[in-house]
Amino acid sequence: MFQSLKNILYDIKQFLNIPIFDIGSTAFTLWTFLYIFGLLILLFFISGKLRKWISEGLLINRSVDVGIRQATGSIVRYVIVSIGFIVILQTAGIDLSAITILAGALGVGVGFGLQNIVNNFVSGIIILFERPIKVGDRIQVEEVNGDVIRISWRSTTIVTNNNITIIVPNSEFITSRVINWSYVNRNVRFNFPVPVSYNADPEIVRKLLMEVVEEHPAILKEPRPNILLREFRESSMLFLMRIWTRELASRPGALQSELNYAVMKKFRAHNIPVPYPHQELHIRSGNVDVRMTTGDGGEP
Repeated sequence: MFQSLKNILYDIKQFLNIPIFDIGSTAFTLWTFLYIFGLLILLFFISGKLRKWISEGLLINRSVDVGIRQATGSIVRYVIVSIGFIVILQTAGIDLSAITILAGALGVGVGFGLQNIVNNFVSGIIILFERPIKVGDRIQVEEVNGDVIRISWRSTTIVTNNNITIIVPNSEFITSRVINWSYVNRNVRFNFPVPVSYNADPEIVRKLLMEVVEEHPAILKEPRPNILLREFRESSMLFLMRIWTRELASRPGALQSELNYAVMKKFRAHNIPVPYPHQELHIRSGNVDVRMTTGDGGEP
């Protein structure tokens, strides 16, 4: 029985050692393929665990920013994978000089098709180290407006107020104009217009609007809010509520709606008139020749 098992193992070994093709002076066999494939899976598994440990374990308690933790973990993983891949090929007996020539030949052709990928990869490195945007920032690039939840080497993930996830290539943040609402901090200033009738006392209006903004819990006390009389329009005075907020910086529409409800309630309680569009028609006395025609232009 042991002899038959030995013969089976010998036959398997002979089968796995059958040359498939040659790389330089080295014969590439099925065993070589299985050896390299198995070690590569193990290499990617270990490097992935190490990256996660660095970004979510080792550096998480050292007051290191999320973007730096992710960048450090990713760099360590790529370095380990690169070195490990060379070591695996050498231990498998592959002639690296032949692979270098092959990679150079393929690189010329493949490089033209990977220009965008390389561009996004380099842009990702710039973003992670120069840090014009960070995880948690409120940004606007082109028509995309939302919060950054992840920055990878190729793309950045943004979630909008409608809970829509948008994947933006990193090159967009390098070549396009980017608005970062929270680059320094998350405090954002908004100017909300409030039209008021000319029949109202501007000082009373200013006092009531200041009460509205001071009573709202999401409006910061510092920097202090301010009420401006912006301009005199055709049928109204335009006031601006200039306020600062952090809590509702990503939802200005909701904040403006809450303030508008509070303003209307305050105005009605103090009989402050709200303007509405109207036109006045002045008719002077005199003889007016009025002719009426039918739809086809004839006499009635």
